[in-house]
Order: sequence, then structure tokens, then C-alpha cells
Amino acid sequence: MKTLLIIKREYLTRVRKRSFIIMTLLIPVIFIGMSFLIGYLAVGSTSKKTVVVNDQSSLFKNKLENKNNLIFVFENATSQELKQAVKDDQYDGFLSIPDFDKDAKVKFELYSKDQLGIETENDISDQLNHVLVEERMKTAGLSTSDLEKIQKNTISLKSINDKGEEGNAISSYAIGYGSGMVLYFFMLFYGMSVMRSVMEEKTNRIAEIIVSSVKPFQLMLGKIIGVALVGLTQFLIWIAFILILGTAFLGTMHFSGDTINAANTANTPDLMGGFNILMASTNWISIGLWFLFYFLGGYFLYAALYAAVGSLVNEDAQESQQFTLPITAPIIIGFVLMTSAIRDPNSGLAIFGSLFPLTSPIVMMARIPFGVPAWQLATSAILLVLGFVLTTLLAAKIYRTGILMYGKKITFKEIGKWLFIKKR
Repeated sequence: MKTLLIIKREYLTRVRKRSFIIMTLLIPVIFIGMSFLIGYLAVGSTSKKTVVVNDQSSLFKNKLENKNNLIFVFENATSQELKQAVKDDQYDGFLSIPDFDKDAKVKFELYSKDQLGIETENDISDQLNHVLVEERMKTAGLSTSDLEKIQKNTISLKSINDKGEEGNAISSYAIGYGSGMVLYFFMLFYGMSVMRSVMEEKTNRIAEIIVSSVKPFQLMLGKIIGVALVGLTQFLIWIAFILILGTAFLGTMHFSGDTINAANTANTPDLMGGFNILMASTNWISIGLWFLFYFLGGYFLYAALYAAVGSLVNEDAQESQQFTLPITAPIIIGFVLMTSAIRDPNSGLAIFGSLFPLTSPIVMMARIPFGVPAWQLATSAILLVLGFVLTTLLAAKIYRTGILMYGKKITFKEIGKWLFIKKR
């Protein structure tokens, strides 16, 4: 009953804060805004570059297109004059094209006062190669339409597992990476939140009053569960927000579907078709339930350790840094293993990371969309529960002693002694 009161107090205190409401509403907006900003920076932030071309082969004139903030100007002046024009900032670059053999491999010189950037250089290279390929096709008696026919009916690969289920590597990659990333941030953010809460109550001497009425273990457990409920509340609000936006997006796509289908060409992927395949081929219920399990299991495991760290800190908050490193390191290692697991879900390293309790929440969620054997899921779940129980018992021993200890700098050696002290 006392633990329930602590859970209620911890939960209501946090969700009623103005900062909770602001952050709950603000984070999705920030995420969407960052997505648009990244898209803008990736596509629309490149400054215009003017490249003057001296084409002695007469092969590229009027065939290089001005696009992607890249402008071509053709001049018949000498190379020295055009290089000087670049030095005088009349142009950003000078492309020298000598008379060359169309069937041989050649290199053209691109001169610039400052680096034009890899995107601009790639655009220039792509356009030059495109024109040269067309010229070689004409020499071989082929037309552009012939090339389109050759490229149109290409091979597509369908992946089928031993159960006859169709796989989708791209969607599995996206779901696995997204799930692992979310768990990585949640365990860090809410684990640190538990630690700060314990530190605040200890440094303000509130913990002394509370432990006079409840056992330290009850106080620690109440805090962990209370913060977990806050995290779930926040997460459910974000899910609802995403579903609303997704429904609005699909409604818009449905409204303009005819236009989109008419605009599609043979070489343009059908976005709606791909989205429908993704929705139909993914077992969202299974992924959602496993995500909830690993979210709670990983959080409880690390929250207990962070609570123990919070109980060790006195007036100087910097003391927590030496104790948080051994806890934070496995989370970071789990994230590194996750990036390896989504590239090769069945490698030995991926399997180990998905079974080891300190890394399994992140790594296993990255593997689940690809399909994981039942025995590995069961083993991982059992080990995670056992890991949570073990870390909670160890953290409780540290918490019970540390929460009432003031004015003394605590060392790892002393913490080791606490772990072997029998409860009186």
C-alpha cells in the first residue's frame, strides 16, 4: 500500500508539471521540424554555382542542363583567360573539355578557386557521363528509348523464409533501427530521470523523512514504477499524435491518388504501394507487444541501477559521473551492437547482444522485424527478467545504505562491501 502511494505521488507530481506538458507536446513538433530542416539542408541549401565550360570537342554544348543550383556557361576563351575569370570571382569553376576519343576513358579538368563541394562535382560528373553514354549509344545504333526498354523489365528479388512468409529487408531495417533507437534514448532519459529524482530528495533531506515511514526498497521501487508510468503516458501520447498525423497524411494521399498514379513512370517507385506492402507484411501486434516488454524490462533493469547511483551522491552532483559510466557504457555498447545486428541479424555478435540482459532490449528489438527463432526470444525474455531481479536486489542493497549516508565520499570498494552486508 505504501509503495502504491509513492507510485501515485511520483506519477502525479511529474505529469502535473508544466515542463511535462510542454515537452510532451513539443518533442513531436521538434522531431517533425528537424525532419523538415534536415530535408531542406540536404536538398535546398546548396548555393548556386556557375561553371564556365571550354568544350573543344563540341560534344557537350547545349546538352548540359542547368539544375540543382548548377549553371553552365560555354565560352571559347583560352584556358588561362577562363582560369583568371575564376580567380576574379566571375565564375565558381572552369571545366576544360579537350577534343577526345569517345570510346576511351578520359579525365576532364575542373578548376576552381575554392572547393565546389562533393554534390556539385557529382552533378557535373553525372551530366558529363550521361551525355557521353548517349553519344556512344548513337554510335552503336541504339536510341534512348531502346535503353529505357532494356532497363524497364529488370529483376526484382522476393525473400521467402522457411515458413513461406515474404520478407521485406528495407522495412525490417527501418522498424528495427527505429525501435532500437527509441529504446536507447528512453532507457537513458528515464533512467537519468530516476537518478535525478533520488539525488534531489537526498540532497534536500526529504529522503530522511520518507524512509522513516517506508522501507528504502519500497521508496526505490515506487520511484522506478512511477517514472515508468510517466514514460508510458508520454509514449502513448506520442503514438496517438503519430497516428493522427499518419491518418491525415493517408487521407491526403488518397485524395490525390489519381494524380500521383498518373505522374508515376516505369522507373518511379509506387510510394503508396510500398506503404501498403509495409503495413500488410509487418506483424505490428507482435512488434508492439515485444517493444512494450523490452521497454519495461530494459527500463526497470537500468532504472534500479540509476536509482542506486542517485543514492550515492551527496551535495556535489559531479560525484555521479564516476558511478554512471559503468551503467551508461552497456547502453552505448547495445546501440553499437544494434547497428551491426540490423546489417546481419543472425550473426554471432547479434545473437549474443540480443541475449545478454544489459544489451538485449536494444539489440533484440532491432532483430525482431527480421524474424527471430522462438527459443532465442524466450531465452532473451527469461534472461532479461532474471537480470532485472538481480540488478534490483543489488541496487536495493546499495540504495538502503547510500540514501541515508551524508558527508562522506563513497568509493567503489565501499559499495562492494555493502553488497555483502546481510539485511538486519
